[in-house]
Amino acid sequence: MSERDAAGDDTAGDGAAGGGHGDREFVVVVVEPETPGNIGTIARAMKNFGLSDLKLVDPPEFGRESEAYGFAGHAREDVLPNAETVTFDEVVDTYHTVGTTAITGEDARRHVRFPFKTPAELRESLATVDTDTALVFGREGTGLNNEELERLDELISIPANPDYPVMNLGQAATVTLYELRSLFLDGYQLPEVEHERAPEHEIERFYEQFSAFLGQAESREHKRTRSERLIRRLVGRAHPTSKEATTLTGVFRRATDLLERADHSERERADGDR
Repeated sequence: MSERDAAGDDTAGDGAAGGGHGDREFVVVVVEPETPGNIGTIARAMKNFGLSDLKLVDPPEFGRESEAYGFAGHAREDVLPNAETVTFDEVVDTYHTVGTTAITGEDARRHVRFPFKTPAELRESLATVDTDTALVFGREGTGLNNEELERLDELISIPANPDYPVMNLGQAATVTLYELRSLFLDGYQLPEVEHERAPEHEIERFYEQFSAFLGQAESREHKRTRSERLIRRLVGRAHPTSKEATTLTGVFRRATDLLERADHSERERADGDR
């Protein structure tokens, strides 16, 4: 993750939650942010993914007319105005701390930046742990330094292009909070069921209609058999909805009818020519 860290997305919602499931508390800490705009971006990402407790170590001054509020979206109403200025020592003394870094050690010989987890791995490890946790992001230009990293409990790093792994502060926080969102949110704006497969009798009706179409369009039996097998595999993977299955059935029914009429007309012409 970042040697610049943190976050910001554009889908601010009205229903951002607090700071964790049950009694656990999750907070976001930004160490010496350099620009108010990045503070606002991080606050917005927090609102997107269900966090509300923002803590700042040596932040720049910013007011309601600053970029911080301009970039914060709906987070200007609660996350940003309630942000608390703290010291790094207070964070380390109060929370289980997770630092972010783009530059990692490859093995235990560089133990300051090794071992580390990806955000997804951190999500899995924290899912059943009852501990108040601080997600700590560093400066835009240099991230967290080695002295700070040495005092943190865990490190995470976002998998990225090895030729350019350093993300800006807003990107790193957005990606991290997105990956960890299930730790903060009990639900999303998305429906629980994204896709409902059509009943099997509707899908079988489509297969029957497709077979009838092939009876008109393909005279070679081995080709028809292979095509029927392939379409069954394709539709089986696609999990069509009821609307999709009935629409496809209708399309192939019309195509079959057209082929039958064309064949009938051709036979009539042939009979007339005799």
